[in-house]
Amino acid sequence: MLDVLHVTKRYHKVTANADISFQIPDGQVGILLGPNGAGKSTIIKCIAGFLKYEGQIRINGLDNKSIEAKRILGYVPEIPSLYPNLTVDEHMEFLARAYKLKDYKEHKEQLLERFELDDKKKKFGDELSKGMQQKLSICCGLLPKPRLILFDEPMIGLDPHAIKELKTMLAELRSDGCSILLSTHMIDSIEELWDTTYIMKQGAVAAVVQKDMAGGQEKSLEDIFFEITEGEV
Repeated sequence: MLDVLHVTKRYHKVTANADISFQIPDGQVGILLGPNGAGKSTIIKCIAGFLKYEGQIRINGLDNKSIEAKRILGYVPEIPSLYPNLTVDEHMEFLARAYKLKDYKEHKEQLLERFELDDKKKKFGDELSKGMQQKLSICCGLLPKPRLILFDEPMIGLDPHAIKELKTMLAELRSDGCSILLSTHMIDSIEELWDTTYIMKQGAVAAVVQKDMAGGQEKSLEDIFFEITEGEV
């Protein structure tokens, strides 16, 4: 479970996140939906422990910056950050050693096969296309079998097969009880994936939409999004 409580992030006089609070229970998918510059990536980086902030963030009751919390946290950044002199397979092995994983080989092979990287194991990070780099970044994020996984715009640059595979994997993770937080500005990419959507505007959560509640409304998530971010449609 992820708990974000009154988190504010300021860069000098600029407030990137303003008093943000939300919760992602086990086995649910939360979506951060908003235009570019709404503060989605900032709150993701706060949760991942990369930024200093005011407020509190807890993962399964643990402070998000603790070693115990980081062991159950997975993160897939918007822009892949790979080592140019490590091969695809070496990236996965590096993660396995960093997390001190045991009995991970089969899981590693399954991830590489599902994202069509099993024949690219000897390719170096800087030899991969942007789409392949994104797929390797996803594989690295999922290798430790995290209980909370953060995805920041994960579908940008992916080919149709990889998008389909990622959506299937998200459904599997949710069924397995993982908490998932995914940020995006592409509304059509999250269809049928979400449980709760947090619509962000100017660094704050402007609206919370529950899927079970939205199903009985005449307005679609897209309609609600544009009303919140651009005024009446």
